[in-house]
Amino acid sequence: RSSYSCCYFVLPCCFFDFHGKYRRRQSKKTQYREYLDFVAQVGFVCGFHVEEDCLRIPSTKRVSFIGKSRTYAAAERALIDQQITQFINSRRTCAVASGDRRVGFNQKDRCGGLCKEAGSEPPEDETETAGTIWMPGFQPREKVEQIRNCASLPRDFVEEVVLNVANLLLNAAPQKSCSDKQGGNLNTWNQGESLSLREVAEHLNKETLKKLKSEYGGLQTLLKNNHQVFEVLNGRVHIRDWRKEKPPSKTKPEAKRRLSAEAFKTRLCWFFIHHPDGCSLPSEACPYAHGTEELR
Repeated sequence: RSSYSCCYFVLPCCFFDFHGKYRRRQSKKTQYREYLDFVAQVGFVCGFHVEEDCLRIPSTKRVSFIGKSRTYAAAERALIDQQITQFINSRRTCAVASGDRRVGFNQKDRCGGLCKEAGSEPPEDETETAGTIWMPGFQPREKVEQIRNCASLPRDFVEEVVLNVANLLLNAAPQKSCSDKQGGNLNTWNQGESLSLREVAEHLNKETLKKLKSEYGGLQTLLKNNHQVFEVLNGRVHIRDWRKEKPPSKTKPEAKRRLSAEAFKTRLCWFFIHHPDGCSLPSEACPYAHGTEELR
């Protein structure tokens, strides 16, 4: 709608309509194919010769559409603009109707581009003409999307929470002596106890919880982000024991196994620094650096 000379390229991915989540209408097609047909239909309704192409990219969603030329003369822009507005209104009305009943597929949707089902015409007060707002009440997302997956939290804050939760798990179990650690007894390393996320949250102060609640996933996301220290399974938090981690697959090519074994250590080992028994693995077996001299 921006201009008659406009061209477009689109790579459909997430299943969304003009108003929100795309609602399926056909069971004989895959969800992806049905959505691709819908996106192509939008191009047809907007008066484009729509071309389909498959990109050579490592993705399962790689079918794209290109609109390089129009199906109508420039003098017919006003008429096409009304057709586009009517199409958007019909999609909105059908979406409301499908909230109460399953909307049947209409072959005219694919060919003509307009929803002609009974009751699909918008009320007179909502009918939009060329040059007006397409969808009243539509709220686009902000230009800068706020990152709320705990990744933007201050590093000092994250480290403090990690240390507090780790100490909580360690102190929940009887301290085990590490006097015969040199003898290779695997039972000397204190792995602590497991606690539920609720139990962990009960031991955090209100300010910390308030800060975490503003993030998606809150405490659980923060702990999962700190994969080196914690393991969260079925709503329970455990201290990760790297001795139990599966070794690299022997089916990998020799070159990749050698590369994995010789990988540079770019982060310090949390256990070497903070755990009362140190790291459960010797330096050469630990994927993290035991001291700054091992950092590369």
